[in-house]
Amino acid sequence: MRIAQVAPLVESVPPRLYGGTERVVSYITEELVKRGHEVVLFASGDSVTSAELRAVVPEALRLAGKYPYEPYTLLELEEVFRCADEFDIIHCHVDYLAFPFCTFTATPVVHTMHGRLDLPFYRDIMKRYGDLNLVSISNSQRLPLPEANFVATVYHGLPRDLYDFSDEPEDYVLFLGRISPEKRPDLAIKAAIKAGVKIKIAAKIDRADRDYYERDVKHLMEHPLVEFVGEVNDEEKNELLGKAMALVMPVDWPEPFGLTAIESLACGTPVVARPFGALPEIVVDGKVGFLRMDVDGLAEAIREVERIDRRECRRHFERNFTVERMVDDYERVYQKLIRGKVKLAA
Repeated sequence: MRIAQVAPLVESVPPRLYGGTERVVSYITEELVKRGHEVVLFASGDSVTSAELRAVVPEALRLAGKYPYEPYTLLELEEVFRCADEFDIIHCHVDYLAFPFCTFTATPVVHTMHGRLDLPFYRDIMKRYGDLNLVSISNSQRLPLPEANFVATVYHGLPRDLYDFSDEPEDYVLFLGRISPEKRPDLAIKAAIKAGVKIKIAAKIDRADRDYYERDVKHLMEHPLVEFVGEVNDEEKNELLGKAMALVMPVDWPEPFGLTAIESLACGTPVVARPFGALPEIVVDGKVGFLRMDVDGLAEAIREVERIDRRECRRHFERNFTVERMVDDYERVYQKLIRGKVKLAA
């Protein structure tokens, strides 16, 4: 198949630091090329890929300080759909921004929805674009839009050798990702302090979340059990996750997937989380981590995490969340769309 992968321009593919969607696009792209498909990746010019790269902007928008991102995405989509006839299928990862362009091509298009879908405007969008082919990244993600045309749920996957299994954790837990109200690092810190365990905070602070950080998190960083690491690269993440007793994910929103959870499991590190969004689909309570609601429950889980078998965490990852399984699922979606077994966009 000749496949277009359309990535966000916010980060490079793969991202140098934080960037879940761009990371997944990279994994999909590289595995498709490995399987012999012709893949064209539309992404920022500082991306690194074995596919054909068509650079829409010279470098990733966030680190280049270019904001807002949407105007550049529209330019990218114009370029993609201007040459749509080149491809057997177009796979978009830029959410609703690509929807209007699909109505002007006969080439099958599929959209992996990477964000939350409970925002009010999606119901209005679906009234016009209800026939578009959508893929959810968890079953819980699609619940707010029962009228949408979801053709599959495809869980994210990672290369098997990307993270090293570790069976010798050190005496700390880890919060990883982004300091924001929906990720609730403040709850992670409070739970770790209550459990009497050191916590490392490896996270970026976006300008949109600066007020939350100043109000709810900054003062907690002064506690002697808290160490702020900042934003980390893949090598640093591997080491931090592998040596952690647990990853703490006290999310306060309908998490569409939770990529850091499977990164943690790949290292053999249990996940302590709140049971929101996709996390109950990823974390088997009592087997590869714990799902708890409040600070007391999270603290208790941190104290009990040593009884989780870290080898079972790794086995759970290998059974369910590898890149091979993910791309197997996407190949099935592509083939169905190309053969006309799923209704195409009008």
